[in-house]
Amino acid sequence: MAKSIHRKEYAALIEAVRDARTAAGLTQAQVSEKLGRSQSFISDVERGKRRLDIVELRDIAHLSGLSLAQLIADFEGRL
Repeated sequence: MAKSIHRKEYAALIEAVRDARTAAGLTQAQVSEKLGRSQSFISDVERGKRRLDIVELRDIAHLSGLSLAQLIADFEGRL
């Protein structure tokens, strides 16, 4: 089985993350500042170059105005 970062399911997750961020009206720079990370970190995540762990995923969901459960439900709906 391929590493998760290379699977279509991971692409759907990243799409859900990116759509949540943009729907909240946040830029990559704003999210990265609130997370205490570089803008390139968020860019790498959204381009599928870097994996998110569950804690980072939850943080991004909350910054986007969603619960982790809501973000996961959106992700599941995309599959």
